[in-house]
Amino acid sequence: MIGPPAGYVVTALLGAALGLDVVSFPQAMLSRPLVGATLAGALGGHAGTGLVVGAAMELVALETLPIGASRYPEWGSAAVVGGTLFTMAEGVESAMTPGAMCTAVLFGVATAWIGGRSMVLLRQFNGRLARRAIEDLARGSSRTVTTLQLSGIGADFARGFALTLVALLVTLPAQEFALSHWRTNALYSRAVPVGLAAMVAGGAVWKLVHVVPRARWLFLGGLLCGLAALAFT
Repeated sequence: MIGPPAGYVVTALLGAALGLDVVSFPQAMLSRPLVGATLAGALGGHAGTGLVVGAAMELVALETLPIGASRYPEWGSAAVVGGTLFTMAEGVESAMTPGAMCTAVLFGVATAWIGGRSMVLLRQFNGRLARRAIEDLARGSSRTVTTLQLSGIGADFARGFALTLVALLVTLPAQEFALSHWRTNALYSRAVPVGLAAMVAGGAVWKLVHVVPRARWLFLGGLLCGLAALAFT
């Protein structure tokens, strides 16, 4: 990972960009934990390590159903935090540092929850800006609409940057302290968060296939395709 303070700034910029992708722009699924954590790992020179923790966080994120104005965790910036923590703890892709997966997923999920709260505050901020310009909006001012849109995007970018930077400044020392006192076997400490994440994902999949018509067949088809692809790789 690039050394501080440059490393923190670059990583925070990535968190800001992925946080922006969640709602504001471009909504290209770059903010999914599988992608975000891999990109964070790539910044540290170990994309595969980021991919591992990103897969675990993705299982948890499957429970999230972002519809309309619903409140949900912000996984874009959180994925960067989780991927960065795991990459810095593991060092190389073949290593298994006891507690690294636990702390990375724990702090990543915590960042996602706080990020969700920050998105609510951002929506309230955007609402206040719109109310102040209500007369111009009623007249159909395109300049006002453009200004509000750019202000919202800029504020969301700043939110993601601040969230990622503060999270890293807090969680990196916390992780270092936790790992220095960790005594559980590395294999078991990795199995626990993966198992819990798999249970969360299983519940999310069950809710989907239990309600949506033909969803179970789509799930089975996707599973078979995935197993076939795995068999030929």
